[in-house]
Amino acid sequence: MGMKIFPAVDILNGRCVQLVQGRRESATFFGEPRTCATRWLSEGADSLHVINLDGAFGNAGSNAELIRELVHESGVTIQLGGGIRSVEDASGWLDAGVERVILGTVAITTPEIITTLADLFGRQRIMAGVDAREGQIAIEGWQKTSGDYLVWAERFESLGAGSLLYTNVDVEGLQGGVKFPPVRALLDQVRLPVTVAGGVSDTSDINGLAHMGVYGAVLGSSLYSGRIRLRDALEAAR
Repeated sequence: MGMKIFPAVDILNGRCVQLVQGRRESATFFGEPRTCATRWLSEGADSLHVINLDGAFGNAGSNAELIRELVHESGVTIQLGGGIRSVEDASGWLDAGVERVILGTVAITTPEIITTLADLFGRQRIMAGVDAREGQIAIEGWQKTSGDYLVWAERFESLGAGSLLYTNVDVEGLQGGVKFPPVRALLDQVRLPVTVAGGVSDTSDINGLAHMGVYGAVLGSSLYSGRIRLRDALEAAR
């Protein structure tokens, strides 16, 4: 079966972007989200990792129509995050055909939302975001930290999350490689499928994660900069 590869389609002001370390001013634009998505699908992707950055920066309705079109046209598994602040937000996306929603800040501030959504839609459609900076969970666009990431991961699991998205904020967007020890610690802590984002830069990162038993890897900056080719990534993940 192998590890899943999720090309990232991050949307800001209706355009496909990559940020460095989550900072808006670092944005590099790569054209239309649909064009980016189509490119990765034509190169063999069967899943996409879509982030509504306008949502993450407090404007959740932004890009909604565009993302709905992406879901309908692509016909592939889409996991979506960014600005999901309520049961209504999450339900809207799940009803629109998104395979799973990624709960970030809201999973920390209102943890019971995980249980509510898991009961409504099934655990497998609810993914909790474990964004860690120096081992602490980072929230609100990574501006604040709020406790040990392993403790939170365990809590998300017990609340009913079906999977976790682990982002190592320390290396995100820097194309400098994955830090494996915190990933290993997380895999030892929970029994849930874990998808890793942040720092995935070459096939050795992908090989390493696949060997550890990671469920999926998100490819962002390194894919857009041409540092890694999607075909090579898919091959390494097998």
